Amino acid sequence: MPTPLALAVDFGGTKVEAALVDADGRLFESTRFRRPTGRTATVPDLEASVGGVVRDAIAAVPADAVLIGAGIGCAGPIDRIKGLVSPLNVPHWRDYPMRDFIAGVVADAGLDIPVTLEMDGVAITLAEHWVGAAQGVDNVMGMVVSTGIGGGLIVGGRVITGPTGNAGHIGHVEVGEIVGENTFGNPSALEAIASGPHTVAWARQHGFTGTTGEELAAAYAAGDEVAHQAIARTGEAVGRAIASATALLDLELVAIGGGFSHSTPDLFDHMRRVIENHYFPYVRKVRIIPSALSSEGPLIGAAALIHRAHLLP
Repeated sequence: MPTPLALAVDFGGTKVEAALVDADGRLFESTRFRRPTGRTATVPDLEASVGGVVRDAIAAVPADAVLIGAGIGCAGPIDRIKGLVSPLNVPHWRDYPMRDFIAGVVADAGLDIPVTLEMDGVAITLAEHWVGAAQGVDNVMGMVVSTGIGGGLIVGGRVITGPTGNAGHIGHVEVGEIVGENTFGNPSALEAIASGPHTVAWARQHGFTGTTGEELAAAYAAGDEVAHQAIARTGEAVGRAIASATALLDLELVAIGGGFSHSTPDLFDHMRRVIENHYFPYVRKVRIIPSALSSEGPLIGAAALIHRAHLLP
């Protein structure tokens, strides 16, 4: 019997990746391909990047394996019914038919397989529940703290997508009187405050001279006071959003991945401090932990859309 594999695609604000993942959630690193996306990329640029990684991954399918489907996790918002994407950090794609575009690339390769699109937060949450930090937990929020902030929900053991596919988009909940940049028309939204680029922007407004999340993390490790204030502010904002989500949904666990979430372990301490001070015991019970899947999580999650379809409505 050929080994069943899923073609996984993860599209975000700085890059798109594709890889092959088996039914046990194992990613074949030799089949993993990456190309750039970004705020300045045009539609032809984006199509070249997405089509390129998909074709490269298909070409890497071993002779003793068979592709059974393609799963796509994309930064939101999306329209899961129509297969359209409008990732906020990639302004040249608005209501872009990403599912149909990838289905066309797959068909051009001579394959007749289903192609499924969900928001990247849904994908990362599925990955954590399948083979990551949330195994055996039925009330979970997965989060990505990176170029943007995304999220997904499993409640009562089933993924909650909502009719448009945007349920769990925690990056665009409000977090009280903390105010960030007015990038998307709402400076009180979590993403405008606590994403990697917005955290760096706040630090720069207060004297930090670096330009990247990596530089901010290095400054934090070196004891820079502004970097410490920036991380504390971001951790409090994320903690507030998690507290609100837990008050609403009675979550047991929140698993957080994404590049900026690794800036310092202290970021998680700031989040947990908000939870510890909450007035409801059922909110204080929620555990906040780092993703167990590192950079593979979004791709494993995209593959989970195929291998674990029974969790989806």
